[in-house]
Amino acid sequence: MARTVNEQEYAEKRAEIIAVARRLVYSKGYEHMVIKDILDELQISKGAFYHYFSSKQDLLEGLLDQLLTETEQIMAQIINRTDLSESTKLKYFFDTIGRWKTDQKAMFLSILRVWHADNNAIVRQKMMARSIQHLTPFLARLIEPGVRDGTLNTPFPDYAGAIALTLMQGLNAPLVEMLLSDEPNDLLWPQARRLIDAYNDAIERVLGAEPGHLQLIDVETLHEWFTIT
Repeated sequence: MARTVNEQEYAEKRAEIIAVARRLVYSKGYEHMVIKDILDELQISKGAFYHYFSSKQDLLEGLLDQLLTETEQIMAQIINRTDLSESTKLKYFFDTIGRWKTDQKAMFLSILRVWHADNNAIVRQKMMARSIQHLTPFLARLIEPGVRDGTLNTPFPDYAGAIALTLMQGLNAPLVEMLLSDEPNDLLWPQARRLIDAYNDAIERVLGAEPGHLQLIDVETLHEWFTIT
């Protein structure tokens, strides 16, 4: 009889490998991290690694899945907070998620350099679709209170969340192109601000919010992404 796989142990070991990879991506960059770095730190064999991940690319997808799960957890925590008014939770989500990404700027930039390469286009599209599927129910729960109290005005709060997420994903490509560009930051910075303003305006229109009610990312946080550290 085949040995029964302990699913919890399997998940825990995968998470341990991803945690090490995440630290290495942060300290070395994804492109400079090699599988041997992970093997050495965890003292495991190459065969053991390939039991959990079929390739370095597969490991990257696992890391992105973990980041998606963390985003869900952030949204759930905000939904459940009792010290915030219902109508301010959506604004708080944008602030929180922007700060969370900025605090891990080095890791995200390293991942973005690889993730937006042409050879990742198909997997990237699948991941974006998965992200919309997973996050839409959470975003709907942040939108609905605003519709009830009149700060948002959309007859489709269930679909509006998916549309807003699609817009946010549409923002990624041009913003990443700017972040990874060799152009001087003083030239890119005004373009980035105008880009964010345009997407803020689009999402406010989708959700029926007053102009200036929502900020995908505040000016100070955005500026940090264009500051060399």
